[in-house]
Amino acid sequence: MVSPASGYDSAPVNGDLIELWNQEEEADERSPAAALAARRVAVRTVTEEAPGPAWQRHFAALWPAYRRWFLSEGERARMSLAASAGRLRSSMPELFPVYERLCALAAETGRGDIAARFLSLYRPPPYLAGCSQVLWTGGEPALIRNYDFDPGLWEATLWRSSWTGRRVLAISDCLWGALEGMNDRGLVVGLSFGGRRIVGDGFGIPLIVRYLLETCDDAREARWALGAAPSHMAYNLAVLDASGDAFVAYLTPGRRVEITDERVVTNHQSVLDWAEYTRFTQTLERRELLELALRDAASNGRPLLDAFLEPPVFTDRYDHSFGTLYTAVWRPAAGAVDLVWRDQRRTVTLAGALDEEWSVVLGGDG
Repeated sequence: MVSPASGYDSAPVNGDLIELWNQEEEADERSPAAALAARRVAVRTVTEEAPGPAWQRHFAALWPAYRRWFLSEGERARMSLAASAGRLRSSMPELFPVYERLCALAAETGRGDIAARFLSLYRPPPYLAGCSQVLWTGGEPALIRNYDFDPGLWEATLWRSSWTGRRVLAISDCLWGALEGMNDRGLVVGLSFGGRRIVGDGFGIPLIVRYLLETCDDAREARWALGAAPSHMAYNLAVLDASGDAFVAYLTPGRRVEITDERVVTNHQSVLDWAEYTRFTQTLERRELLELALRDAASNGRPLLDAFLEPPVFTDRYDHSFGTLYTAVWRPAAGAVDLVWRDQRRTVTLAGALDEEWSVVLGGDG
C-alpha cells in the first residue's frame, strides 16, 4: 500500500495481502468439534430508524477489530480527518449529516479522531471478498448472490434504518456501509470484488453501496449516481429495481465506470491481471456455471437457486478466508430478502420491526 504522498495512483495490492491466495491447501488439524464451533455464527437483525444507542453498541463491540485493521499499515498511511471528512462532504453530501451523527456517537464512547477518519471510508486499507451474483429478470425480479469471506470478519447483522428518508435494509459492513441491500423504492445493490490488484484514490465500496441505497429510487438513477464517488479498489456492482431494470457496473480506480447489461458477475472484470486470485477463487468457472444455470432456468424453469448451493459457486474454504457465508435472494417487489443456508432459510422484510437472532452453521447442517 502506498502512502498518501504518492497519490494512490494505480498502486498494487500489498504483497502480504495476496499471500493467502498463493498458499497451498492444508488439512484442517482441529478436532471436528472445534472446526464446527468455528463455523457457527449468530446472525441478527437490528431496527433503528436514526443512528442511536443500537448503532453505538454495534460500534463499541466491533471498533477494536476495525481499528487494528485501519491502522495495520501505520497511522501515517491513512488520510487526515480534514481530508477524509472533506472528501466525503464533497463526493456524497447526502450522507454527510449521517456521518457527523455517527462520529458524535463514536466520540461518546471515547473514540475520536481515528474513528472519524475510519468512518469516512476514504482510502481505507485494501481488502478482498468473493461473491457470485445473478440478476434474474425473467419473472419476479431478483438478485441472487453468494457472499464468500472469512467468517470471523463478517458483522452478521442486517440493519433496517431510515437515515436519509428512504427506508433501507442492508447487510452491514464497515459499521455503516453495506455489502448489499434494498430500499423502499425497490432498488437492490450487491457488491463483488473485481479481481484486480490496483488500489487508487477513492472510497471503500461498502459506503458506495450505502450511498446508492440512500439516494437512488431506481436503476436509472443509480447509473448516474455511480460517477459521484470513486472506488479505491476494483469492484463490481449488481443493480436491480422492482421494474426489472438491471445492470452490472465495473468500478476501477482511475477509470470511468463501465455499465453493462450482463446478468452474471463473479470476481473478475474484462482484464484478468491477477492469475493467483483467478485460480484460487475459480471466478471463471463460477461465472460459466451460473450463465448455464441462468439459461436453463429461463428455458426449462429449473431452480436457479440450486446452483448457488453447490460447488464451485458454493465454497467451504473457510480456513482460507473464502467460504460461503450465506446465499441471499433479494426480491424488491416483495420488499424482502431470503437468506439461505444448507440447514435453514430465513426471510427478512424491509417493513418489519421485530428484531431477531438465529444461529447458523456455515457449510453444513446445524
